[in-house]
Amino acid sequence: MSTLFDPITLGGLELPNRLFMAPMTRSRAYVGGQVDGLVAEYYAQRASAGLIITEGTQPSVRGQGYINTPGLHSAEQVEAWKRVTGAVHERGGRIFAQIMHTGRVGHPSLYPDGGLPVAPSPIASGQSLFDGSGMVEHPVPRELTYSDIAEALDDFVSAARNAITAGFDGVELHGANGYLIHQFLADGANQRTDEYGGNPQNRARFALQVIDAVADTIGAERTALRLSPGNPFNGITESDTEGQYLALLDGLNERSDLAFLHLAMASRETAELFRKEWQGTLVHNPAAGLDLAPAVSALEDGVVDAVALGSAWLANPDLLDRVRAGGPFNEPDSGTFYGGDHRGYTDYPALDQA
Repeated sequence: MSTLFDPITLGGLELPNRLFMAPMTRSRAYVGGQVDGLVAEYYAQRASAGLIITEGTQPSVRGQGYINTPGLHSAEQVEAWKRVTGAVHERGGRIFAQIMHTGRVGHPSLYPDGGLPVAPSPIASGQSLFDGSGMVEHPVPRELTYSDIAEALDDFVSAARNAITAGFDGVELHGANGYLIHQFLADGANQRTDEYGGNPQNRARFALQVIDAVADTIGAERTALRLSPGNPFNGITESDTEGQYLALLDGLNERSDLAFLHLAMASRETAELFRKEWQGTLVHNPAAGLDLAPAVSALEDGVVDAVALGSAWLANPDLLDRVRAGGPFNEPDSGTFYGGDHRGYTDYPALDQA
């Protein structure tokens, strides 16, 4: 039986505990998609996590889906991230960059050329985004051509290479929450009739190609994948979730040397299904807020190998110490989740200040 406080090895990375920090968009990269010293302080405060997974970071201009999110596609962005990874490593932490191409979840206002977001098929999400002044609907995206798909693969590879240059210990590919990789997997968003659509195996092709391209570049042991089967976020629909993900797992099990699979917004039942099929390391993010019980029970029962929490880490920079002490826990302030300054970001008190 494993506990949150037991060490775990991911590839060549020795982690002191199994309580990871899940990725959370915070929208505080105000200049050119570059993080700053406040972002470095935020992540460094949470360096006691077994592993930090950063907020979603776009691999290209067209991969951005929200205002003020950070990138990993320019030299300036890479240099800015070095300050973050250096601060985390200085405090003994470990940190992966999450690479997030949002696909159809975007808007022309985000792109210098005013072009459309891209997706497997020209099907709008039906959702909206905040453009800085109000809510605007996601438009019908432009369908990716073969050359566009090749370019997107290159963007993932380039961002992964940039992440290692910036000092990250690895990367997590965002295949969840209705973003580009998830859009290829979901038959409601992917209605292609070529080798990227039409059946579960074809719809899994893009995800596996991204994994292979990134793993070939930085090493499988530094490459992870996040998934959220059945999650309707960003207008996703799946007619046969279990069948689709079993097809994906067939391909993933040929790649079980990946750092880990990360199940987000997932039930215990979904985690159990993946445990039966997946031979590698499995991380569970149950989206339970401050309630650690679902994650802890899945870990102690051997269903998963580690757990990742989001808002609990957001509000408690010393979450590991608080869990050891049995609390108390700071409550997260949802009004300061996205954008703003240090308030609700780096000013949550530590246990010894409470």
